[in-house]
This record gives sequence, C-alpha cells and structure tokens, in this order.
Amino acid sequence: MKKNIWIFGIISGLVVTAMMLYSAAKISRGDDFEGNEILGYTTMIVAFSFIFVGIKNYRDKYNQGIISFGKAFKIGLLITLVASTMYVTVWLVDYYLFIPDFIDKYTACVIKDAREDGATQAQLDLKASEMASFGEMYKNPLFVVLTTYLEIFPVGLIVSLIAALILKRKISKQAQA
Repeated sequence: MKKNIWIFGIISGLVVTAMMLYSAAKISRGDDFEGNEILGYTTMIVAFSFIFVGIKNYRDKYNQGIISFGKAFKIGLLITLVASTMYVTVWLVDYYLFIPDFIDKYTACVIKDAREDGATQAQLDLKASEMASFGEMYKNPLFVVLTTYLEIFPVGLIVSLIAALILKRKISKQAQA
C-alpha cells in the first residue's frame, strides 16, 4: 500500500507543482493573476484524479478487487498528503527565493480588480487595509505553510471522499457462497 501511495502521490504532486511553477513564473514576469485561480483549481482536480487511479490500482492489484470505504478513503488522504506537501514545499522555495514580492503583486491585483468592479474609495481603502493585514500575517512562515495547505488539501479531501464512495467494493454474496 505504501508504494502505491508514494507513486500516485508523487505523480499528483508533480502535476500540481508544475502548474504552480508555471503560474508563479507568469506572476514574477509581471503578468496579471487573471485566470490563475481557475487554472490552479482545475489542475488540482486533474492532479487529484490520480487518487482514483491509486485506489483502484490498490483494490484491483493488491486486494483481490475488494476495498472498504475506510481503506479507500485512507489511501486517498495519504495520496493527498503527499501531493499537498510537495505543493507546499515547492511554494515555500519559490516564494522565499524567487518571488518574495508576491504579496505586493497580489495586493496590487486585488485592488485593481476591486477598482474595475466599481468599488468605492471607502471599499478600496478597506480592501487595501485587509490586504496589508494579510501581508503582515504572510511574513510568518507558519502562516504561509498553513495558508498554502488550505489552498490545496480541501480539494484532495473532497476527491478522496468521492473516490472512496465510488470505488469501495465488498465481497459479493455470490463470492461468499
């Protein structure tokens, strides 16, 4: 089971970190954040499709075609943990070494979007204050780690739940007889 988790966790992690590096490179070049959120979460879902593959592979190759919901969910969560940890680790390296001004660029984008959406000056001032507060919190590496895990882990959790529900398989009554 461990080998299965590592293989599919690493594949999933490579997919999601490749997307993140691509997006980070665009941001560091000064490109807008436009579409990055959609691309990011779409890529996370694609990457986490390997949870389905990992659970099915374990069920069919190593467990005689049988797997409980609990075991399937555990495999999915562990694959999610491997991929999410890769994502967080790569973000930490990228953020601290290559784009330490990320928060400034992100804040400018958020304010620009609010302005384009017709925000009043009072709303813009409030948004700027919120972003300044977020920027202060982002100076704490633990906050960066937790925020980044919260970006990706819930997606994997949901996919793990769905995969476990779909792929669970008990011994059929005919096989018992």
